[in-house]
Amino acid sequence: MSEHWSARPEGGGRFAIWLIRTIGLKCGRGVARLCLLPITLYFYFRRPYERRVSYAFLERATGRRASAWQVMRHIHRFAGTILDRVFLLAERYARFDVRMHGLEELTSRMHPDRGVLLLGAHVGSFEVLRVAADGRPDIKVRVVLDTQKTPALTELLHALNPEIGRNVIDASRPGTEIVLALSESLAEGALATLLADRAREHEATIDAEFFGAPARFPIAPFLLGAILKVPIVLCLGMYRGGNRYDLYFEPLADELALPRREREAALREVVQRYASRLEHHVRQDPYNWFNWHDFWNPEGRGVEAAGAHAARGMGRDDVVVRGAG
Repeated sequence: MSEHWSARPEGGGRFAIWLIRTIGLKCGRGVARLCLLPITLYFYFRRPYERRVSYAFLERATGRRASAWQVMRHIHRFAGTILDRVFLLAERYARFDVRMHGLEELTSRMHPDRGVLLLGAHVGSFEVLRVAADGRPDIKVRVVLDTQKTPALTELLHALNPEIGRNVIDASRPGTEIVLALSESLAEGALATLLADRAREHEATIDAEFFGAPARFPIAPFLLGAILKVPIVLCLGMYRGGNRYDLYFEPLADELALPRREREAALREVVQRYASRLEHHVRQDPYNWFNWHDFWNPEGRGVEAAGAHAARGMGRDDVVVRGAG
């Protein structure tokens, strides 16, 4: 039976998330990272769906058969960025070495009465963007986030910093409310941020070439940029291991025009530009890819065959546990 990625429940429970958060804040990042080893092993052996998807993606990205070690490294990288969100939301920025690329390209497009729409993806850590605004009270960051998709994680992390929670625009609200909230934020010169790589069920999409095959990308983020007449900038925070992140800003469109007769072609062009730059960065470090579903087949049809060799010698996978991220 097929199932869209958005129907998969949140991975992990409130207690597990609370525990790793508490260990991190009480004992420090080094001790908390030791806890990532058993977490990695648990997800590798007990989450067959995500394991198979990881095998399949790493093989697509590298052109080589993936090993168990590589898949565990992939899971560990993801767990590490979740842990780092604790420290980033607690404003403990000094723990991190964040190297920014294209910051001038971003700031040159910011004005007091016109903000910038930042489009990210489920790669690395979008949270590291907060470091760019540290010590800059003139920079407001508004995050479009579906709080209903990961309620336990969202609730516990935002409890660390209620002010950040107040700056969230809930993507589960009606579309008109989201547009109005974005419009008001951008009119105040804010950086409005959202992830543009996943389309929810029944959402309008456009196919773009991505890692050698067509993949569906939502058009809503780009339509918002065109309607609100603001610059659209790609924003990716790539985790490099240790305490280092690379934060990239790359302009996609200064003002996206969508003429009625050429609307589809113009949309296809900017979506492909986004997909191509996303692929460029992910190819450089595939372990930053955190879409734990078959990205080229979001309904999940045939995913059981993906990376099927992963199950060899490991016994039967009787239950597919759904949805890690």
